[in-house]
Amino acid sequence: MEVRFDGHCFGCGPLNMDGLRLVFTPGPEGSVAEYDVPDRFQSWAGMAHGGVVALMLDEAVGWAAWHAGHPGVTGRLQVSYRRPLKLGEPVRIVGRVENVRRTLVYCTAVVENRTDGSRIADATATVMAVKTVVDPIRG
Repeated sequence: MEVRFDGHCFGCGPLNMDGLRLVFTPGPEGSVAEYDVPDRFQSWAGMAHGGVVALMLDEAVGWAAWHAGHPGVTGRLQVSYRRPLKLGEPVRIVGRVENVRRTLVYCTAVVENRTDGSRIADATATVMAVKTVVDPIRG
């Protein structure tokens, strides 16, 4: 299997104006992004949709695997929601590789409040390593 990144990913694509456009950077804690959820991702009044939170976690594990040299696609993502994410709340999203066995990359991720560190959601995931092609981004 081969996958191609063309900049239009809903979670991290810089060319997708409707998406989250998350930017992850590698660091000692794993792959980290910061984000403030806009009103357009509302679920219940004042809260972000849980699918957007799951998307953040999915992106975090994917980027953690990428930064560790094992790009791939998510095979399993198990999400635990700890509390609702408020619209406009500043969050920090962290993905980390815990183990690699052949073509499977076992990862964890968290979404937490940037100000007080309170946990919003966390996940465990299995990423399946695949051949990845990155197109030059033209915007």
